[in-house]
Amino acid sequence: MTRTHIRKATMLISVALAAGLFGLPAAAHHSFTAEFDPDKPIKLTGKVTMMRWANPHAWIYLDVVGPDGKVVNWAFETGGANSLARRGWRKEDLAHGTVLTIEGWQARNGTPTANASSITFQDGRRLFAGTSNPAAPPDQKDQKE
Repeated sequence: MTRTHIRKATMLISVALAAGLFGLPAAAHHSFTAEFDPDKPIKLTGKVTMMRWANPHAWIYLDVVGPDGKVVNWAFETGGANSLARRGWRKEDLAHGTVLTIEGWQARNGTPTANASSITFQDGRRLFAGTSNPAAPPDQKDQKE
């Protein structure tokens, strides 16, 4: 192989790697309205079963007793761990069994999934969840990571 071929191959590989790396976050992320319905606000109270502290979104799982008496495990998407930490959250804030009221917007697909906007503890303390809803008040929106 000549030097010219090696340079071209190196350049091609570099461009392909850069395109792949920079394209991943955009491909992995979604728009709020593609997944959640801004016309279907919800407010549910239940017990935390798990908190998944992650980026680009953290997730809170909550057991909610429905009107029929059956327990449904809801998944609530929040802002990422970095965004939540900047809002004053700590991973330990939502221990298993903690009773919360979560407000947000339901998923379009009918599953027990929602995008959370705010979380209220039984003692009245509130945490904003960093929603990705563009129509949410500015203090509740997710800050860019």
